[in-house]
Amino acid sequence: MLEMIQIGEYQTLTIVREMPQGYYLENENEDEVLLPRKYVTEDMKIDDQIKVFVYCDSSGREVATTENPIFTVNQFAQLQVTNVNEVGAFCDWGVNKELFIPYGNQAKKMEVGKSYIIHMYLDEVSDRLVGTSRLRSYLKKPEGKLAMGQQVKCLVYAITPLGFKVVVDQKYDGLIYKNEVAESLSIGKILRGYVKPLREDGKLDISLNPVGHQHIEPNAKLILQKLLAAGGSLPFTDKSDPEAIRKTFGISKKMFKKAIGNLYKQKLIVLEAEGIRKTDVK
Repeated sequence: MLEMIQIGEYQTLTIVREMPQGYYLENENEDEVLLPRKYVTEDMKIDDQIKVFVYCDSSGREVATTENPIFTVNQFAQLQVTNVNEVGAFCDWGVNKELFIPYGNQAKKMEVGKSYIIHMYLDEVSDRLVGTSRLRSYLKKPEGKLAMGQQVKCLVYAITPLGFKVVVDQKYDGLIYKNEVAESLSIGKILRGYVKPLREDGKLDISLNPVGHQHIEPNAKLILQKLLAAGGSLPFTDKSDPEAIRKTFGISKKMFKKAIGNLYKQKLIVLEAEGIRKTDVK
């Protein structure tokens, strides 16, 4: 199926003809869009394929640009307000036409010179790109699409008594607990995080340190290795004989209990009456 030219996204189009106002570009479906003269370079020629970003200009016409916007449609970013008038606010997002944030889309009244976390979407009525700082309805629950320990990209969008709310991988709503952060984080900060054990309520907790197999203390790692070598289960519990534990693992019973507690909290093992079992082994 041939795709239409997508507003708010990068796409590779073919130069098909030149006009005084610029080059007309075409996709495989023969849909056209204008690349204004100011973006045309000397090395461009007919039949060349070029990567452009498409948006609507002040007149509502679709145009292409070789500029690089801060973000694309359905993404989140921190933008600075450059102008405010009777209809709303306008933000710089890296292209010639500023992004419009209607008053109804503002979580709080925006001020010139200040920066806000904005989500950009394509308005179905006007067919134009619009921004909003009311983010909640645009953030999703992961619903099993993320794994514990998975590395993710986070954007801090709010600060609460519990910690720092983050946009995870441009899709999901996550939280970094304040008591797990060594230094204060500010809104707009972009950082690398790791998915913590998934919660039953579907909410997403993020750690700034690797979790799971990447970040367990040596004794816990030793026990995991022994479990793997034994096929996923071992007949040891916190009530096992200290000498048997020392003979098998080379550590004291106290260290063993601490290590399996660590593994259990990270949902890497299951504690059973007859022993311990790796979670992905039945």
